[in-house]
Amino acid sequence: MEYRHLGPDLSVSALGLGCMPMSGNPVGNYGVADEGESIRTIHRAIDLGVTFFDTAEAYGPIANEALLGRAIARRREGLVLATKYSMQYDEAGNQIGPFDGSPANARRSCEAALRRLGTDRIDIFYLHRVDPKVPIEDSVGGMAELVREGKVLHIGLSEAGADTIRRAHAVHPIAAVQSEYSLWERGVEEDILPAIRELGIGFVPFSPLGRGFLTGTITSRSDLATGDYRLGDPRYGEGNFDRNMALVDATRQVAARHGVSPARVALAWLLGRGEDIVPIPGAKRRTTMEDSIAAVELRLSDADLADLDRAAPIGIAAGDRYQPENMAMLRL
Repeated sequence: MEYRHLGPDLSVSALGLGCMPMSGNPVGNYGVADEGESIRTIHRAIDLGVTFFDTAEAYGPIANEALLGRAIARRREGLVLATKYSMQYDEAGNQIGPFDGSPANARRSCEAALRRLGTDRIDIFYLHRVDPKVPIEDSVGGMAELVREGKVLHIGLSEAGADTIRRAHAVHPIAAVQSEYSLWERGVEEDILPAIRELGIGFVPFSPLGRGFLTGTITSRSDLATGDYRLGDPRYGEGNFDRNMALVDATRQVAARHGVSPARVALAWLLGRGEDIVPIPGAKRRTTMEDSIAAVELRLSDADLADLDRAAPIGIAAGDRYQPENMAMLRL
């Protein structure tokens, strides 16, 4: 395993593990997940040198944090745990309030996450989405108080706009910004990456495999189980699905040259975009996770990179990233 830094002093494995797909019983965002296999996947990831694990209160809700806590109960030392706050939930996982970026909700969510994760500190605590009703200075100020109390070690933002990132960083150092980034979603290259590099902030791409699309294992919408979140994803939608397969075909061609999976190629491309980039591919099975982690060892040639860049310019994907109500929450 290789290691990188988020911000000036937080060392993490070059690839983390996104735990969101593990909350799928009976059916989650990415189909059915088996808790036992999910826990074995986390253990195997640790054995392979992965130190960075990403979850959120909203995943499940709350079930994902609890699962990760059970998995690391005797293996916490040396791990970097990241979670996020957004909505208001009770201890049963029922949503009891709207999106809330207030300091009070940050504290409630943080303290509940500490219990569920079975730890005395959260390594990175993210604001899951910017709350337009709460000034970012107030949200980050509340998170900074948790840092002063030792409950949080580093602060992060998810899907924030460039100006908001600058305002947040002026209140308290931001260690990492999370946003979608992959061969089919390169919009962050326009203003987000320049802003965070100016400030010395690390970048954590989520959905680095296009919610599974770039793996090449999903060949039609019928491959998705009833209830799978992606059936409502515009890029998986009728018409858009077939158009987006052209990008998968280009990735397959590069993969064939190296005798590896398209997923490894997509992740290796992303790792090559900068030493400050730490993707968090999601997985719920050991085989999937092991294939993703092997991308750390793959070196793409200049010809490979040129072919991928031609096939995947900014804006190439057909369809929006989310439905309109969720698109409205981005880059605030």
